[in-house]
Amino acid sequence: MADPVSAMCEQLVKAVNVMMDAESNQRYRLEALKFFEEFKEKCLFCVPCGLQLADKSQTAVVRHFGLQILEHVIKFQWNNMPQQDKVHLKNCTMELLTNGTFPILEEQSHIKDALSRIVVEMIKREWPQHWPDMLKEMETLTSFGETQTELVMLILLRLAEDVITFQTLPTQRRRDIQQTLTQNMDSIFTFLLSILQQHVDEYRRLKTIPGQELKAKAHCRVGIATLNTLAGYIDWVALVHITNDNCHLLEILCLLLSETELQLEAAECLLIAVSRKGKLEDRKPLMVLFDDVAMHYILSAAQSADGANNPSDQPAGAGLLEVRYTFLKRLCQVLCALGGQLCALVGAVAEVNIPENLNKYMEAFLAFTTHPSQFLRSSTQTTWGNMFRHEVLSKDPVVAQMAVKYLKAAMTNLVKTGFPSHNDSPACEYSRMDFDCDEDFNAFFNSFRAQQGDVARHACKIAPMEAFQIAGEWLQYQINTPLDTGNALSKTGEGLCSMLSPSARQWDAMTTFMESVMGQLFKIVDKEKLPVDQGMELLQAVVNYEMRDPLILSCILSNLSSLFPFVLHRPDFLPQVFFKLFPAITFEVVEESKAPRTRAVKNVRRHACSSIIKMCRDYPEFVLPCFDMLYTQVKKLFANELLLTQMEKCALMEALVLLSNQFKDYNKQKAFLEELMAPVTTRWLSEDMRSVLWEPASFLAFIGADQVVNEPAAEDQMGINRSRISFCVYTILGVVKRARWPANLEEAKAGGFVVGYTPAGAPIYRNPCAEPLLGLLPNLLNLIRTHNSLFLPENMARLSETFSRAYDVMDVEKNLILAISQPTMDMYDSPVYKSALERMQGFFCMLYDNCYHVIGYAGPALQQDFYTVEALAEQLVGSALIHLEHVPDHRLRPLIRVFMKPLVMSCPSEYYDGLLCPLLGLLFSHLLQRLNLRWQIINQRTNMCGSDDDECSEENQVTQEMLEDRLVRLATREVMDLLSMSCISRKLPEPAGNKEDADGDDEMMATDSTQLNTSQTADELTELGKCLLRKEDIYMTLLAISFNSLSWRDTTNCQRVATQVCWALLRQVAGGNLLPEAVTWLFASVLKALQMHGQHDGCNAALTQLALFIYDALRPRYTELRAIMNQIPNIHLEQLEQFDQRTVNPALQKVGEKKRKDQFKKLIAGTVGKPLGQQFKKEVHIRNLPSLFKKVKPSKDIVADSEDAGLVSLFEPDHDD
Repeated sequence: MADPVSAMCEQLVKAVNVMMDAESNQRYRLEALKFFEEFKEKCLFCVPCGLQLADKSQTAVVRHFGLQILEHVIKFQWNNMPQQDKVHLKNCTMELLTNGTFPILEEQSHIKDALSRIVVEMIKREWPQHWPDMLKEMETLTSFGETQTELVMLILLRLAEDVITFQTLPTQRRRDIQQTLTQNMDSIFTFLLSILQQHVDEYRRLKTIPGQELKAKAHCRVGIATLNTLAGYIDWVALVHITNDNCHLLEILCLLLSETELQLEAAECLLIAVSRKGKLEDRKPLMVLFDDVAMHYILSAAQSADGANNPSDQPAGAGLLEVRYTFLKRLCQVLCALGGQLCALVGAVAEVNIPENLNKYMEAFLAFTTHPSQFLRSSTQTTWGNMFRHEVLSKDPVVAQMAVKYLKAAMTNLVKTGFPSHNDSPACEYSRMDFDCDEDFNAFFNSFRAQQGDVARHACKIAPMEAFQIAGEWLQYQINTPLDTGNALSKTGEGLCSMLSPSARQWDAMTTFMESVMGQLFKIVDKEKLPVDQGMELLQAVVNYEMRDPLILSCILSNLSSLFPFVLHRPDFLPQVFFKLFPAITFEVVEESKAPRTRAVKNVRRHACSSIIKMCRDYPEFVLPCFDMLYTQVKKLFANELLLTQMEKCALMEALVLLSNQFKDYNKQKAFLEELMAPVTTRWLSEDMRSVLWEPASFLAFIGADQVVNEPAAEDQMGINRSRISFCVYTILGVVKRARWPANLEEAKAGGFVVGYTPAGAPIYRNPCAEPLLGLLPNLLNLIRTHNSLFLPENMARLSETFSRAYDVMDVEKNLILAISQPTMDMYDSPVYKSALERMQGFFCMLYDNCYHVIGYAGPALQQDFYTVEALAEQLVGSALIHLEHVPDHRLRPLIRVFMKPLVMSCPSEYYDGLLCPLLGLLFSHLLQRLNLRWQIINQRTNMCGSDDDECSEENQVTQEMLEDRLVRLATREVMDLLSMSCISRKLPEPAGNKEDADGDDEMMATDSTQLNTSQTADELTELGKCLLRKEDIYMTLLAISFNSLSWRDTTNCQRVATQVCWALLRQVAGGNLLPEAVTWLFASVLKALQMHGQHDGCNAALTQLALFIYDALRPRYTELRAIMNQIPNIHLEQLEQFDQRTVNPALQKVGEKKRKDQFKKLIAGTVGKPLGQQFKKEVHIRNLPSLFKKVKPSKDIVADSEDAGLVSLFEPDHDD
């Protein structure tokens, strides 16, 4: 035997060297790999070869391969090996553990890992039933030295990971091993702690003795391995093991925080322990960490680590120690977790008092909040928020003091400093370790700032006056501080700030702080106690502050809005606020400049318009006295057509319309709206405009889309034409969006807004904008029809070469759809130069969206005046729903979201038959065909991926395919939202989605099924759904969309539709005479969905429940369902027969609902498909061993037992059930 083994080993060594040699030819490497695989599968002497290759005399790479062979044998051949071979392999493995490795500091880590894997694989197959002394053997191994002790730690850690964390073995074996581990946990923990203590003591003793450094390192290595193993157990063992012996484990861990070489692993263990959930009573001992001693160790370790990162004698640019910084992060997380335990235990049933030294803990926590590292600062925010929100803690004087300190710290933390590429702050050095680039840091900081704003709001609730004082002083300081543009040059103009200028950062931070504080102040402080005088003083300072820098001016406007509620107490100040805002509406850095405006300038103008809208929306009665002044100012601005953009004009008109709602006089408001809209009405209804809006060719010529543009000046006239169309649509939208009748019924009646009452007694209102808007509606609908017609081939051909891509998805929109972050660092500085194509794309996108917004708002705004328009359904079908087969997917979403959804939600029931049924019938019929086709293409593309590598590698094509895929998914979800909203009345909150943290498949199924059952059976049809039910063709379309969508490659949609829609629709017709073909198709659709999505627990539960509902409801009348079940792969026919008989004859049912669901789940398990990553993986089979823990069934014969025990004993707490 030796000769063939040696010969084979020689060949294997050569193959390994070919594989691992960087100079090897690819063909030779593949041949070597093929030789390996054939050897592992077919060779009869794998074990002797593996053992020979694993010998210490071989190179590390060869030894590792030898160990891999042994692992492969155990995984795939163990079940068929004779008992003596198993014992031989086990003994050889134990010999390898004892003598088969180099000393601990010399041995390669991957060799140790491979050897530990072999032992764990044997344990998973044989322990405890066939290897009862395994733990004792492991303990004995540790007596051989540090090398063996480390290997034992690796074995115990990997065992816990495989059994508990990854659960890579069958349920019964997992339970056997887990229960045995649990039973022995006391001795395991005692063993681990003794090993830790022993080697830490030796390490401490030897490290101070000259010449003993290597021995000290060996003991240290064992200590690290033991701490890592403890970390693998602390996460799941009973809390009592962690808190035993007066929290001895936590004490050891705290002491180890001062040991530089062990502190990181000790902190990891401590973090896991302190983060444990469970019964509050069991967690009470964790509060021992708030004691002075424990807190002292934690703080000392933090100060020591921070000092190691910032020693006074460290030369500039020497860099940080990453290990120390990581340790600091862990300590910060430990303090956060301690805060979480404090919030959970204080004030709860556990009756835990606030710790006496809470102040010491919070000072330590504040130190992390003021640390230079932005990441550490952000890590503390959630805990601060929880404490400031806590019912008991928030009232504690210590927390109140800390709230003020937090707010003062926020003044520094809100300033955006610490860019990795800069060196202007101590935070920069830390950021270089946390972020790859400035863009990453910027995205992080924006999120961090939002967190701080939220926490500052809660801190303001605790100390509102102090918060106001801090905000006011900061604002005054910024106003009185000269502008500092710094070294960063602005592209907006000379002497102006860029986003990175010191002044811009300070103003931005202060503005965020002011918004957070003021937003709370006016909510929680009584009107009589408001600091009105100080507030008005601040507001006066803001109004008087003159600034021509757009970034700073934008902050000024924000502060003006934040402080505006003080004006309610000084009405005479209101005109000054508007005189500050109106110049900002027309703000320019350089007057009459021909260059495009920068984003910063545009933002100032939009900010001013938004501020006016906000004031008119939130305080209309208060602003109403200034109406005439505002109207006069707006007329002046409108006199110059080029002074404002169309959006800015529309914003000002919206503000006036909002104020006009306060006239509370129908005729007066109607007259004003007609006057306001007169220029738009004249232009929109002119004969020239009508010919443009009705004819696609005329429309394209009018906007210049059929012309080749070589010079920008040549496009100016066409740009004016586009802006005029845009202004008309913007105006119509602004009026229909904002014009309303009074909310108070009496005021509405007095003002002439009520024209009658419904049979149910509800008032019927009329909108003062109805008459002028309805006159404009025909041309608007024709514009929509023309827009849809533009996608016809003959009209696409009319586009010039310049604008051939005018209907494509805009780059900004594309990035949003693909979740690609926009570069934001320089966007405020750069002038916004747009190409002719980009302007044309923006025009089409805006026009399409706004037109649908108008008819979406028309229903809620105009009510019966809109719904009674003659032949409205025909007009909408002939405009909004025409040529849908040519409309691209990205244009489909606005149609559904901003037109159909509002229409469905607001339409009175009397118009369902005449309006909604024709629209929804046509729309859903088109969507069924469209989405089926789109998903078919995606499925084909998915199946073919990899077949043509050259094509797939084309980046543009891949991006385009991703975009198309994403658009189809988004459109699908919009469609199913519309269907659900139209038909399904939800009775219960939506059940939780995929429960990844469940204890196993069985538990997952039980939980989800129960929720799904109650949820699905509670869903009813809406009134609109019942109306659609009477239209058989429409209802069948809805069923077809719902059941088809189950097998589209979208798990989110599948789970939602299976849970909420399918059964709610089907149960309405399940009792009728369905065609056998339809029943077969419905049931097969669910099974097909299981084949595609059944690998996901949430989808599996929802689809299994749906399949069971269908089978129960329809199987008694349709034998075809049994025929389908017979075709399921690997189905157990006897069990199917039993289940089928019970379904057909409910009288035979003797099992509970839960058990019946489990039976059905097992029956259809053969339909569940595997994920792609598992389809070609060789399966590992681990046989179950004789059960260790058989439950003894209790006697149900109460009478027989009563002689001994009596009925009372059945209810005793210790009764064995």
